[in-house]
Amino acid sequence: MRLALEEAGAPYVDIALLPEKEGGGAPAIVRYLQDKGAKRPPFAPPFLKAGRQVIGQTANILLYLGERHGLAPRDAAGRAWVNQLQLTLVDFVAEIHDTHHPLGPSLYYEEQKAEAKKRTTAFLASRLPKFLDYFERVIERNGAGPWMVGRRLTYVDLSMAQVLAGLEYAFPSATRAALRKRPRLARLHDAVFARPRIRRYVASGRRLAFNNDDVFRRYPELGG
Repeated sequence: MRLALEEAGAPYVDIALLPEKEGGGAPAIVRYLQDKGAKRPPFAPPFLKAGRQVIGQTANILLYLGERHGLAPRDAAGRAWVNQLQLTLVDFVAEIHDTHHPLGPSLYYEEQKAEAKKRTTAFLASRLPKFLDYFERVIERNGAGPWMVGRRLTYVDLSMAQVLAGLEYAFPSATRAALRKRPRLARLHDAVFARPRIRRYVASGRRLAFNNDDVFRRYPELGG
């Protein structure tokens, strides 16, 4: 959702990066989650506070931002299609996460390394190509340059590019090999990160670097 805000040129405060002494960081996030006065509390990050609204879930946040900032089609059918693709990406990201935590997030990675190796082997062999083939086909059938829906960039293009970047961090060899066979996805990734506002954001140092405490993790012993 940060890429959507940046592409839209929307002013926002990233609470996760704001120092604790300025009211940010983990304590601020916990306060929002535990606010007993909130009528519609989010379950967990990420969430967006827009005026009096607090909107949770990545796909739901992007649905809101897409319509508000021109990052989604104007027609209802088009908006539903973009949302459908975003929800499919959510499923994809969940499977990526499960490569390193197949037994669940309540256990440390070190407690499930053997299971993670098996899960990753299966993911790289079957699930990764299945998802990427689908998204490659979506771009092909759209037939409008590098984008997935219509002739203009939408928020799902931003999400797709971010997922591809995360995959390259987690499984560099496998991802590069996969994208050589799927040139449309490779072009989408490059087109997104070449956009002026996105390029400035990446160069600014404000973008959170991929790391082994997040969804996309690089464990050499898992391969890829």
